[in-house]
Amino acid sequence: MIVGYAGHELAWSFFDFVEDLINRTGARKVCEVGGGANPALGLEFVRAHGIDYTVVDISEDELLKAPEGYRMLQGDVASPDFVPPDRYDLVLSRMVAEHVRRPEQFHHNVYGMLAEGGRALHFFPTLYALPFVLNRLVPDAVSELLLRLVQPGRGRQGRHGKFPAFYRWCRGPTRRQLERFRGTGFAVEEYIGFFGHAYFSKLRPLQAIEDWIAASLVRHPVPLLTSYAYVVLLKPERKTGLEPVPEYPQARLGA
Repeated sequence: MIVGYAGHELAWSFFDFVEDLINRTGARKVCEVGGGANPALGLEFVRAHGIDYTVVDISEDELLKAPEGYRMLQGDVASPDFVPPDRYDLVLSRMVAEHVRRPEQFHHNVYGMLAEGGRALHFFPTLYALPFVLNRLVPDAVSELLLRLVQPGRGRQGRHGKFPAFYRWCRGPTRRQLERFRGTGFAVEEYIGFFGHAYFSKLRPLQAIEDWIAASLVRHPVPLLTSYAYVVLLKPERKTGLEPVPEYPQARLGA
């Protein structure tokens, strides 16, 4: 398992990270969860690499906003009734995990979507970064007002809608977080925590302080203080021989 840390600027290289992971692992059947309005992989990359790419989203409205040319499927991957449409080499999500009410069920279902030896990749904001603590604790109208105060001119624009955020199982690479993923049957291959954020970019003195704190945390990491994280999870191949194959029961809800 690889655990690493970096500044928040590198977190937004996620598209490059996905493409590199696909190239390294040879994944050809890929499913993105929650990418309805803005799929992570461009059609040019998908076609050039012969990727069978499916985008699943709970919201029909979000799927209708996506560019033409993608295979779309409406479904709730966090539901106990979700039935995987296929088995994939890679299942990925981007800024989705924080909106999931039942994280254990969600990751159990993602596990079921993967072929043996397949991988899941998730990119999510983490507690206990201040902006996300506030977003979790205060009403949406208040968090929107705070966002406008620190970033004038920035509203809820673009294709994505606004969804409730719970931040369950959204932490840096703490021991408890690692055990949560292992408890659903995954092996944790890589966990990268990112420190800092750009929410104070219009308030330069505050942003300078934030950047100094983030740089200090990269040198002396505290997993609970990350702002974002990538996690790469492996679905192990079944063992052969006389050893019994472990069974991973239906996830308990409400955990």
